[in-house]
Amino acid sequence: MARRLTELDTLLDLHGEILVQEGGYWIKIEAWTVEPSEGVPHGIRYSLTLHDPKGKRILGYDNAHAVEPPRKGFAGRRLEYDHVHRHAKDKGVAYEFASAGQLLTDFFEEVDKVLKEVL
Repeated sequence: MARRLTELDTLLDLHGEILVQEGGYWIKIEAWTVEPSEGVPHGIRYSLTLHDPKGKRILGYDNAHAVEPPRKGFAGRRLEYDHVHRHAKDKGVAYEFASAGQLLTDFFEEVDKVLKEVL
């Protein structure tokens, strides 16, 4: 009997892929499982990025580092690791990871928006 693929399998199968887009833009996908931890409770490390033709990242979804919460009134707040970089200099804003499938959907929808703006 063939094994049924899940959303997580799809994300993990895309690890290491480079997807060429129109106008010389390209996507890089990295995703692998890790032991769940406070910073990565879902047990998936990932980096999904869109790059311009010169290789500069212009959009990224990842959980490689914590995003600092605003200083005012947030003492003791848990640091969020899942986040989005909305442009090259953006240090990241929190992203609510729901599932591997939703991550892929959110990322590719945002890629489509960005490419419509720049092409």
